[in-house]
Amino acid sequence: MAAQSCTANNFHLSSIIITTVSIDPKGRRLAMEEGRRWEEMPTDCLVSIFLRLGLDDLTISVPFVCKSWAQASLDPGCWRVVDFRTLDLMPWSRFCKGFVSRYSLRSFSFSPLMEFVVDRARGSVTELVFPSSSSVSWRDLVSASVKCPGLKRLALPDRLTLEDELRIPELVGGWRNLDELELESKPSSFLALVARIGNDCRRFTRLRVSGLITPEDACVMVNCLPELKCLDLSKSYLTKTELGVIVNGCKSLERLAVKDCLGFEADEEVVSMASNLKVFDHQGSKLLDDYGYETDEPEHQTGIFCW
Repeated sequence: MAAQSCTANNFHLSSIIITTVSIDPKGRRLAMEEGRRWEEMPTDCLVSIFLRLGLDDLTISVPFVCKSWAQASLDPGCWRVVDFRTLDLMPWSRFCKGFVSRYSLRSFSFSPLMEFVVDRARGSVTELVFPSSSSVSWRDLVSASVKCPGLKRLALPDRLTLEDELRIPELVGGWRNLDELELESKPSSFLALVARIGNDCRRFTRLRVSGLITPEDACVMVNCLPELKCLDLSKSYLTKTELGVIVNGCKSLERLAVKDCLGFEADEEVVSMASNLKVFDHQGSKLLDDYGYETDEPEHQTGIFCW
């Protein structure tokens, strides 16, 4: 099957035509006949194609090609995976300018985009990756909790205010099917958050977080996440003691990543301790920092570890 494009600009793809090529057993092209136009394809076929597109195409391109494409893009199935980190959200970017122009906005901000996406999804979102920037408001997080009840994978923004960090556990009750959570940095409410996940999210098996891993953090993961199978603590401050608590206490753990951590060396004792894991990735972890300070001392465990 081959495609011929008579595209006028980046957004109008309706002139793409499907053609069928007949080939004999020796690989020679025998004939080519023109088939149906893309805008005439059945809606379910269009949806099957559109669900593989990124947010930029689904928001500022596809709906403006033709009526059939616009109608197909309204199907909730197109919006199951929402990854905002694939977009350039700087106000002067091509995407932001296009979004403002297409939907007649005065200027770009994240909240209207968030509302647009979750409204189109109509509760079908299963994977939601927030942008890392501080453009995400508490209202956006609440919207995700209320309008995305079927979430299985969630990546929270990195730069939340302290007030918003403390309130994150309040949202977990809306995501009872949550299986995987990614945190760019450990929030101040980490203990309460993990406890809430353990109570409300019975299918939870995957966690990624980076920061200062305290004895309390290790214990709450062991006690509240009994089904935890995959844990990524890369770029954290983690001592051998806390590592041992996690490895020995998380009975369902299969994969542990502690790459580029400070606070321990992957010596024979550590490797033996993790021998029951299917994957133990400790590349780049070390006891000392680049300046030769021994970061395994208690006085270095205060405050937030910054990589």
